[in-house]
Amino acid sequence: MPDASPADRPSIDVVLADFIESFDLLGDWEGRMEYVIELGRDLAPLDDADRIEANKVPGCAAQVWLAVHRDGPRLVFRADSDSAISKGNIALLLQLYSDRTPDEILAFDARAALDRLGLPQALTPQRANGLNNMVGKIRQAASVAA
Repeated sequence: MPDASPADRPSIDVVLADFIESFDLLGDWEGRMEYVIELGRDLAPLDDADRIEANKVPGCAAQVWLAVHRDGPRLVFRADSDSAISKGNIALLLQLYSDRTPDEILAFDARAALDRLGLPQALTPQRANGLNNMVGKIRQAASVAA
C-alpha cells in the first residue's frame, strides 16, 4: 500500500474492512497475532535520526518510535519498535493512518475499529494500553497539523 499514490490509496474504511476480513479468515488468536507480527516484519527500517525521545510513544511495554512528516496536505508516519508485537501493532496502525489528511485521521474512530478487530482483548493490559497510546500519538500529530 505505501507505493500507491494518494489518489489510488483505498479509504481508511476499506483498509479496515480488509483487516477485518483477514482477521476473520485467520480465526484463532494465534494466527491473528502471527499476522500482526508479520506486518511488523514488513515495516521499512526507521532512520536512526528518528529514534529520538520526542518520537517515542510513552506507556508502551516496549520501545516504540513514531516519526511524522508532511507530504502536502497529508501526514506520513514511519515507525519502529524493539518488540515484534509492538512493531506489528504500529505497522497495522500505519496502514490505516499513514498518507492521510489530518481530518481523515481525526474523523476515524480507531478505538472502535481496534475493538472490532478484537486486538486490544488479545493483548496484555500493558500492551493494549501501549496500542491506545500509539493511536493517541497519531491523533495528537493530526491535531497539531490540522
